[in-house]
Amino acid sequence: MEDKSKKSLYNFTGFSKLNYLERLNKLKTNFVLSEEDVNFFKNGGIQTPDLGEKFVENLLGYFQIPMGVATNFCIDGQDYLIPMAVEETSIIAAASKTAKWVRENGEIKTEIIGTDIIGQIQFSKVKNFTEFEAAVLQQKDYLIGLANKEVAFGLVARGGGVTNLTVRELIRDDGLSMAVVHIYMNPCDAMGANIINQVCEFLKDPMQEFTGETVTMCILSNLVDSKLTKATVTINNIEKDLAYKIEEASRFAELDSYRAATNNKGVLNGIDPILIATGNDWRAVEAGVHAYAARAGKYSSITKWRVVGNKLVGELTAPLVVGTVGGVTTLHPAAKISLKMMQIKSAEHLSRIIASVGLVQNLGALKALTTVGIIEGHMKLHVKNLSLGAGATEKEMPFVVKKLEEILAITKRISLSNAVEVVKDFRKKTEIK
Repeated sequence: MEDKSKKSLYNFTGFSKLNYLERLNKLKTNFVLSEEDVNFFKNGGIQTPDLGEKFVENLLGYFQIPMGVATNFCIDGQDYLIPMAVEETSIIAAASKTAKWVRENGEIKTEIIGTDIIGQIQFSKVKNFTEFEAAVLQQKDYLIGLANKEVAFGLVARGGGVTNLTVRELIRDDGLSMAVVHIYMNPCDAMGANIINQVCEFLKDPMQEFTGETVTMCILSNLVDSKLTKATVTINNIEKDLAYKIEEASRFAELDSYRAATNNKGVLNGIDPILIATGNDWRAVEAGVHAYAARAGKYSSITKWRVVGNKLVGELTAPLVVGTVGGVTTLHPAAKISLKMMQIKSAEHLSRIIASVGLVQNLGALKALTTVGIIEGHMKLHVKNLSLGAGATEKEMPFVVKKLEEILAITKRISLSNAVEVVKDFRKKTEIK
C-alpha cells in the first residue's frame, strides 16, 4: 500500500499563481497539510489568549507574522516544502526561485560536524591557574558521571548527556587569571538551553569544594563551535562570467567586515523565518552565527563561493542549534504543523534544512547583486506593498501595480510617492470617464 506521507513533492510549478484557498487545497491534496491544519490557517491561527499566557507576562495578544512556504527545494536527494514566517516580501520568492535554479542545475548536500552544546562555569579570579586546571581535570570523569546521574539522566536514556569537560584560562586586564570550565553535552533533539544551565549550576558546588575557588556565574554559550551544520550547493555547467562574478562577490564579504555584515544578514533572511515557523530561538542562533563569523578575530562571511572547473560550489558552516521538542516547538500549533510539513525526524535534520535555505538565499542575493542589481528584483516584489501604502483599493490594485512595474522597468527605482501619484492619476481618469 502506498505511503501517502512519502508522496514525491512535488510538482508545485505555478504554486505562487494560485489564490489563497487554492494553495491550501493543493497542500491538502498532496498530503502536506491535513484538514485540521487547513482549518487552523483558514481560521486565522490562534484565536484565544490561553497559549500566550503560558509564554509571556502581561499578555495583550499576538503579533502575527505572515507564514508562507518556499518551494523547489531538494536537499540530500529529498524534496521539501519549507514553511517560513517572515514579513519581508522578497524572501520566500527569492528562495523558491533560486532553489529551482539549483534543482535544475545542481544539488544541495549537508552534514553535521559534532554533537555537543557548551555550558560555561566562570571562576573570575583564581590564585594559581595551573593548580586549578589540574584539580578540575583530576575530577573530570567523576563530574561528568555525577552530572549525568543527577541531572542529565533523561538525555542519557536517549543517547545523549554530558560528554566532556575542558578548562580555559583568560588573562584579565589586571594581570590575574580567569578560569572557565566548559561542559559539553549532547542534547539529542532538544535545543538544550535549560538542561545545560541546570548541569552547570549543579556542578558549581563540587567544583568549588575541591578547587577552593569561587564560581562567579554559570551559563550556556551560544557560540557552539562543537556542533556545526554544513551545507554545500553545487551548480553544474554554470556560465563562466556569472560564476566568477559570484566568486568575487563572495571574496568581498570574506575580506571586508562591512560587506560581511550585510552578506550574513542575507543568509539569515533564509534562516530566521524557519526558526520562527518552527518555534525555535532565532535570537540564540543569530548570536551564534555572528560570533562564529568573528571567531578568527575579524568579522567575516559565513558563506564561501568558488569556481571549481565548470562548477560553482558554495559552502555554509555555522552553529545552528535548534530543537524539535520542548517549549514553543511542542506547544504552538503552527510550529507543529511546520515540522510536520518538512517531515522532520530530528533536530539535526531540521538544522540541515535551515543551513541549506540560508545558503540558497545567499546565492540568490549574490546572483541578483552581480547581474540586475538588488533594486529591480527587490522592488518589483514590493510593488503591491507600495500600492497598498498609497491607499489603492482592491479594484485599483491591478492598474496601480502594472503602472508601477512600468516605471520601475524604465527608471530602475520606485517609491511611495510614485505609488501615490499613480493612484491619483488613476482616480482622475476614472472621474473623467
